[in-house]
Amino acid sequence: MLTVVPHPDLQLGAWQAEWPEPLGDLQSPAWLLELLSGSGAPMAADDAVRAAVRDLLRHGGYKPTGRGKPASEYLKKASEDGRLGSINLAVDLCNAVSLNSGLPISVVDLDRAVPPFRIDLAAPESRYVFNASDQEIDVSGLLCFHDAEGPSANAVKDAQRTKTDAQTRRILCLVWGSRALPEQTDAATAWYRILLERAGATVSLVPIG
Repeated sequence: MLTVVPHPDLQLGAWQAEWPEPLGDLQSPAWLLELLSGSGAPMAADDAVRAAVRDLLRHGGYKPTGRGKPASEYLKKASEDGRLGSINLAVDLCNAVSLNSGLPISVVDLDRAVPPFRIDLAAPESRYVFNASDQEIDVSGLLCFHDAEGPSANAVKDAQRTKTDAQTRRILCLVWGSRALPEQTDAATAWYRILLERAGATVSLVPIG
């Protein structure tokens, strides 16, 4: 169960996906690597998508600029610079959909997160480590996925403590869509599910309360 605190702009897509083997035993197929290069996708983003995503993140007072800009914008720049490589099957699927839709997506390892789960604005002075180098991000006022230990994922940077690794089998997928872009959000969420299933995952909707 995922509790979503009412938000005027959020159109959330939420899936649970599970593989029969850990991610360390799986490889990203050629068709997925092609999507990571920006080729072969059935959808694309534009300036309207970029603006709507930034507006979504501004609602709680967060400033989605500079190093705090949406993850989808980082992916676009990395792809253009030829720096968007493969990480693991789950992250590659997330990045392919985010890159081509322009919508940020979070991937949470469900065996590393601690229930209960909710989507809400992060409290003032909320921070967490987001990479293996122990760098921190201030997520105060940013719309975040929270577990029992605090905020751990959002449209900018996900927490290191709930990221996937070689042992991951079960993930929570969160598409941070905007009500200003209902068709884009619906299309990205539907396409994401298709790709997850094509990559061998069993996918189910996450109950939202």
